Amino acid sequence: MNSTPKTSKSKAAADALDRGRDALRKQAWGAAFTQLSAADREAELEPADLGGLARAAYLTGREAYGAEILARAHQGFLSQGDVPGAARCAFWLAFALLNDGDFAQAGGWLARAHRVLADGQHDCVEQGFLLIPAGIRALREGDVAAAYATFVKAGAIGERFADNDLLTLARHGQGRALIRSGEIERGVSLLDEAMVAVTAGEVSPLVAGGVYCSVIEACSEIFDTRRAHEWTSALERWCNSQPEAVPYRGHCLVRRAEILQLQGAWADALEQAQQACTRLSEPTPKPGAGAAYYRMAELHRLRGEFAEAEEKYRQASQREPMPRPGLAQLRLAQGQLDAAQASIRHVADEAKEDGSRSRVLDAYVEIILAVNDIPAARAAAGELSQIAARFHSPLLDAVSACAKGAVLLAEKDSRGALTSLQQALGIWRELAAPYQAAQVQVLIALACREQGNETTAEMELHAARRVFEQLGAAPDLARVDVLLNRAGPKAEGPLTGRELEVLRQVASGLTNREIAAKLSISEKTVARHVSNIFTKLDLSSRAAATAYAYQHRLV
Repeated sequence: MNSTPKTSKSKAAADALDRGRDALRKQAWGAAFTQLSAADREAELEPADLGGLARAAYLTGREAYGAEILARAHQGFLSQGDVPGAARCAFWLAFALLNDGDFAQAGGWLARAHRVLADGQHDCVEQGFLLIPAGIRALREGDVAAAYATFVKAGAIGERFADNDLLTLARHGQGRALIRSGEIERGVSLLDEAMVAVTAGEVSPLVAGGVYCSVIEACSEIFDTRRAHEWTSALERWCNSQPEAVPYRGHCLVRRAEILQLQGAWADALEQAQQACTRLSEPTPKPGAGAAYYRMAELHRLRGEFAEAEEKYRQASQREPMPRPGLAQLRLAQGQLDAAQASIRHVADEAKEDGSRSRVLDAYVEIILAVNDIPAARAAAGELSQIAARFHSPLLDAVSACAKGAVLLAEKDSRGALTSLQQALGIWRELAAPYQAAQVQVLIALACREQGNETTAEMELHAARRVFEQLGAAPDLARVDVLLNRAGPKAEGPLTGRELEVLRQVASGLTNREIAAKLSISEKTVARHVSNIFTKLDLSSRAAATAYAYQHRLV
């Protein structure tokens, strides 16, 4: 009978433990997990080393295993009489659960942490850490003053114990609270201070990733695209320096997709959003997955890929129900005006907070003008202007000026419209946002036509068309071609009846497989028809085919 001597097991455990500790110091999280878990199998680790194993598990995406190990470390510290150590494990368990949206379990661990410290004999930094979730909860419940006071108290404890993790979390919390209270400049200053500690490597990786994601989210809330771009780049560098750390990459990718979309790099934005969907959905959906699917839906809609957009909007709403205008804008693009109007009015009724409401009002003005309800559009543009004044954000100023210009144009005040639209165009160009700038140029062209200035109108339309063509914005490209009265081959000329049917389905955003199922033909036959369509019409992509279909009123 073969057996491994106990001394050999002990040596194997000790060697694995040494290698695991060394990997932790080097932030080689994968190696740390492998070695420490091997050591734990040979001989149960001490609570402090269990904490290191849990950290490596979380940072390599093994959240469930990390929670199990932290719970063991908590019990280990309790058995040794180390109450602060047990409380800290309970805090990190709760913190991870809060980030994953599991509020019930998080509340249970926080209650346990408070209970073990309840005898009042422990003046420790953990008392400050336990204030962080309380501040987050107050902020979520809208009690901004209580949240700020709680974070200030936590920061004082962090200073007393010289704990950079607690100090950074507290300053970051104070910044978020100040922004919510309207003190944006002070709040952003504190967020920047927290980020300096992160980029200087003064905090642990779990805190670094969490603060990064939250700060970029705050930039999105206040429409600070320049700061968001700067910190997103910093987050990307941090992720690259932590190649094995996975928990924060999904959130990073969502924000990066937003910025790339604004900058006109739609293909790259779609790729980043797709990666974010994968990272935030596996093995189980995490907070932020809805935002990732919504970003994909938006990009598909702008490219005229309506079937894909519809599916992604559905997946976004399943994972994270929020008042978002995208589906209403999709209905508008599909020509379903009644459905678009009903949808956007419902979303506008649900959106209460300034940030989300401003995003809804932008789409609301466009859709309500399409159904010719000018008074309602005027009221929405006025509200949008008031929100923009409170934020002092160039992006919101541009959105507001564009909405105002569109309403004035609908009211036949072309002079006033041009003033607002030129202001919007200037800001969009400063922000390097080509799609939004091109949209404004179309409105400027319409205002110029209203004044009889056809030369300038043609120039603006051609400039916008070049941008839409480069971006692959098929619906916008088709609209501009209609405004330019571009002559093209007659739709019924070069194509057969079946090819016309297929073209309509392509323009509706269906895949070859979906078209085959809808028309009861094989996928191979659909592929042949699509190839014939491209050849006969001298087209190079499905986006170009979609634009053609719109130009010739086939959809």
